Amino acid sequence: MIKTKEKERIALEFKEKMDYDELLNCMRCGFCLPSCPTYIESGMDEAHSPRGRIAMMKAVVDGDIEPNDDVKRSLDLCLGCRACEPVCPSGVKYGHLLEQSRDIIYQNNKQSLPVKAVRSMVFHNLFPKQNRIINATSLLGFYQRSGLQKIARKSGIMNFFPDTLKSMEKVLPTVPKKKQLKSRPTHLLPLQNQKKKVAFFSGCLMDTIFMSTNDATMKLLRYAGCEIVIPNTQNCCGALHGHSGERNKAKELAKKNILAFEKAQVDYIITNAGGCGAFLVDYDYLLKDDPEWKERATEFSSKIKDITSVLLELDFHKERLSLPDQIVTYQDSCHLKNGQKTFMEPRKLLQSIQGVTYVEMEDASRCCGSAGIYNIVESEMSMRILDSKMEQTKKTNAKTVVTANPGCLLQMNLGIEREGLTRSIRAVHIVDLLLEAYETSNHTQ
Repeated sequence: MIKTKEKERIALEFKEKMDYDELLNCMRCGFCLPSCPTYIESGMDEAHSPRGRIAMMKAVVDGDIEPNDDVKRSLDLCLGCRACEPVCPSGVKYGHLLEQSRDIIYQNNKQSLPVKAVRSMVFHNLFPKQNRIINATSLLGFYQRSGLQKIARKSGIMNFFPDTLKSMEKVLPTVPKKKQLKSRPTHLLPLQNQKKKVAFFSGCLMDTIFMSTNDATMKLLRYAGCEIVIPNTQNCCGALHGHSGERNKAKELAKKNILAFEKAQVDYIITNAGGCGAFLVDYDYLLKDDPEWKERATEFSSKIKDITSVLLELDFHKERLSLPDQIVTYQDSCHLKNGQKTFMEPRKLLQSIQGVTYVEMEDASRCCGSAGIYNIVESEMSMRILDSKMEQTKKTNAKTVVTANPGCLLQMNLGIEREGLTRSIRAVHIVDLLLEAYETSNHTQ
């Protein structure tokens, strides 16, 4: 609960820090409403729409309402998918307003000791430190390989966990051994004639839990003619922090990443996670008020490119790509589409694979409900959104659901598990499918 003194501090900082011009850009036209999952799933509650949230932000700045628990609840329930931005005729940067408002509230609202401890552990002591992520995921790998997982499932221990976490435990990928997690490459040469020199943003969870997808990404880049530099001083992109009211920590992580990549002298910095990529592209905004880092952040952001974009640019879709006959559909990563403006590239690559019948999913760009840790902290709304997504998925009759973000991949696998469709539908990251298609056609291992 937000106390009186906290409300006063929050209201003051809203007046001082919120971008009032951006708030005024909203014309209240309502074009954003059909694109907002929480507005739709809440029964068209205006308080859970982009327009409604912006109105509340402005009302707090104007002193018309207090920044109370209802305001905080509305902002917390937002997925941050930014689907409202492409359809906004005024071009309102809703994502920036959401981050500003959450940061002000969370930095001034005193948390309970358990919540404070969890936030400190996650935001300050885990994600900024890759070695700790490696240690944590190594424990998960041990749990999977040692037999503890089978014991936990057979004993009924998992029944004490919420249904979402219980199902998620089943769909987590197998984690590599600690030795593999620590033996990561820093420089790779192309396997074809060199066309580009790129750097690879390996990420934190992508280079641990999803390490095989990172390996597939680097292999594809090498097949496409890229020399790859992987700076070993890079760290978490800061997206989780920026979206959760920890902007100062996000800025700290951004500066470390800029330093790590500045000396690489590359054409592009490649990402394979839509959420990470969208936040990296926004480093120029994140550090716009810092004279020392503004230009450096702009230079860094200008080089960010999703793996699908660079593969299309290098004509990878003209390579021999084939798979056994199957129907494939694609679920957009919200931040890849709305943040990085990458929409057609994944579709063109999928449509270039011989043997694939591509079927466009209805509302493919509507959020799946993953949104970082949203599916854990807002499980009820997340599952309602996921159930709607699975209805659209089943209509395609696809046997393979493709996405381009680790959170989306887990969420779609979670939906497949919940629907009892694990024997008939698989969810894969696009780079894993493209590598499979390339190596199937070229008999390369």
